[in-house]
Amino acid sequence: MKKLLNSPTSYVDDVLEGLVAANPGFVLDGQSLRVIRRASGAVKGKVGIASGGGSGHLPLFTGYVGQGLLSTCAIGNVFEGPNLQSCMDAISLAEGGEGVLLLFGNYGGDKMNFAMASEMLEEEGIRTRTVLATDDIASAAPDEAAKRRGVAGLIYAYKIAGAAAEAGHDLDSVAAFAQKTVEATRTIGLALNSCIVPGSVGPTFQIADDEIEMGMGIHGEPGIWRGKLKPAGELVEEMLERLLAELPVNEGKRVSILVNGLGATPLDELYIIFAEAKKRLDASGYTIVQPMVGNYVTSMEMAGVSISLLALDDELAHFLAAPADSPFWKI
Repeated sequence: MKKLLNSPTSYVDDVLEGLVAANPGFVLDGQSLRVIRRASGAVKGKVGIASGGGSGHLPLFTGYVGQGLLSTCAIGNVFEGPNLQSCMDAISLAEGGEGVLLLFGNYGGDKMNFAMASEMLEEEGIRTRTVLATDDIASAAPDEAAKRRGVAGLIYAYKIAGAAAEAGHDLDSVAAFAQKTVEATRTIGLALNSCIVPGSVGPTFQIADDEIEMGMGIHGEPGIWRGKLKPAGELVEEMLERLLAELPVNEGKRVSILVNGLGATPLDELYIIFAEAKKRLDASGYTIVQPMVGNYVTSMEMAGVSISLLALDDELAHFLAAPADSPFWKI
């Protein structure tokens, strides 16, 4: 289980040290020293946006701190949510006097610690609202959508909420735009092999060399089916059928598409997936706006891909196109 590290115990802190050293717009801060914030600090008179999650998913979560995106982000150990102190630090450092939106994935530990942190800080006068990403359609049925995990589609909520905050909207409005984005986003992924957590004795799960698993989660959560590898076009056909069956249809049938690598899939193959998706979306009458192809939300060195679709109306399209400044946001 080869990895380029100093030790499993220092892995996260070593990653954060390098991340901050390479990106002068990032500062490591807070009592926990597990929060990345903008170097310019909280923006006075504007809503702050704090997020958080486990390590092992770069550029999610900490990579999306920047103007027009997140104000701060707390990070936990590999595949573990941030602790209570980190969540408190992230909220406090995002506060610019107009409250803080808490925007993160629908995972138990993250929800518990952010809820406790927000309750404690609201007693100190910091107002908060919480929006959870629930875009992974493979993780629960449509009638239980509130149980779904948040995966790559979360970054659409980062972008649109961040643009709304930058435009001067109040806390309730920024939260409403984030929630609207979550409700208009659907994601499904597939895995070809497992990741390896630092310090573990082996892969997180076992899968044969000629197999894939449709719908597997970014921590190795079970998917919809496991079977033999198929041609890219056939896989994209199934993924889009599942996504479009649930995606809201806005006037003009405009969508943004994110073809996301999970860490080990070559960009060449991601563009094959995108080409197959575009052909099918074009044939179905959809207009693609601001497509994204690359590694935006990873799972260590897992090989695989996810496809996210965001149904756009004029409002969401406007915020999606707004300027943003982060090393990992490229449109």
